Amino acid sequence: MASLKTIAQNKKARHDYFIEESYEAGIELFGTEVKSLRAGRVNLKDSWCSIDKGEIFVNGMHISPYEHGNIFNRDPMRVRRLLMHKREINRLYGLVKQTGYSLIPISLYFKDSRVKLQVGLCKGKKLYDKREDMAKRTAKRDIERALKNRA
Repeated sequence: MASLKTIAQNKKARHDYFIEESYEAGIELFGTEVKSLRAGRVNLKDSWCSIDKGEIFVNGMHISPYEHGNIFNRDPMRVRRLLMHKREINRLYGLVKQTGYSLIPISLYFKDSRVKLQVGLCKGKKLYDKREDMAKRTAKRDIERALKNRA
C-alpha cells in the first residue's frame, strides 16, 4: 500500500471553484526542488495548469529555493511539466477548451518517494455560491456546538 504524505493544500481552490473531477499527475522536478518540498516550502495559492502542444504544465507554483543549494537552485516560479497519460491530457484539453472548465492544482503530496500533484477539473463559483457555502459551514458548526453542549 502506498504511503501518502501531504506537502501542501490549495484551500483557495476549494473556496473559489467547484471541483468536478480530480486527477493525479507526476511532476518533473530537480533535486534541490524536491529537498525544498521535503521542508514544506511550497505555495499553490495562485497556481493553475495549462495545456500546450499535447503537454500539461503547472504555472504560478512557488517552490522556495533550497537553503543549502547553490548553483543548482532553479527559479522558484518556473513553469513545471506534469506527467500524465496522453489520453487524459487530450480529454482535459477538450473539456477546458469547450465547456469553460479550469485546471487547478488542489494538493501536492509524496506517494512513496515520488512527488504527485492532484489536479482538479474545476468550474468557477459565483459570489452567491461562496456565500451559500459559508452559510452551510456556519450552520453545521452551530449544530455541532449545540449537540456538544447538550451532551
